[in-house]
Amino acid sequence: MANHIDIEIDKLTNSIENRISGEVFDTEVVKIEPSQSKLIKKKDWGFDWKKELKEPARNVFKLSTVANPSIIQGLISLEDNRDHILLHLIENAQFNKGKKKLYVGVPANLVAYACKNSFDRGYEGYVSFIAKSKLIEHYKETLRAEILYGNYMRIDTVSARYLIDRYFNK
Repeated sequence: MANHIDIEIDKLTNSIENRISGEVFDTEVVKIEPSQSKLIKKKDWGFDWKKELKEPARNVFKLSTVANPSIIQGLISLEDNRDHILLHLIENAQFNKGKKKLYVGVPANLVAYACKNSFDRGYEGYVSFIAKSKLIEHYKETLRAEILYGNYMRIDTVSARYLIDRYFNK
């Protein structure tokens, strides 16, 4: 069962952007293998990502800048549901949270990656997730997601293409 997604999509950018200077940085999303769990320091994250890495059906990916791939800007956990991608967890690094965050655009960049992953697997961009109730309208507006039922939401082909075009078609 997926967790309830509880992250604000702070800004749709074309990559990630320094909150103060507005400088934009090229990013890369790379799968983290369970053997690389030492890359994720527990103190830097609210979720237990080492536990997430042990889930056999899930894949954890890190977002970093191309210029500095060792600094993780955000993490996402995805599962291949054979007809769409299920988003389990998504989190900003501590320094990208709150009013004094360093970068904006990290969560949307990771969601766009989930959509790209869906297209790459032949699922036409479909991604589903369970949203916290208070964020349903936010996800409808920012990600163009729609309610399937209850708190279950999905991103369809058109919305996925919109996100991918912003983040991956440079």
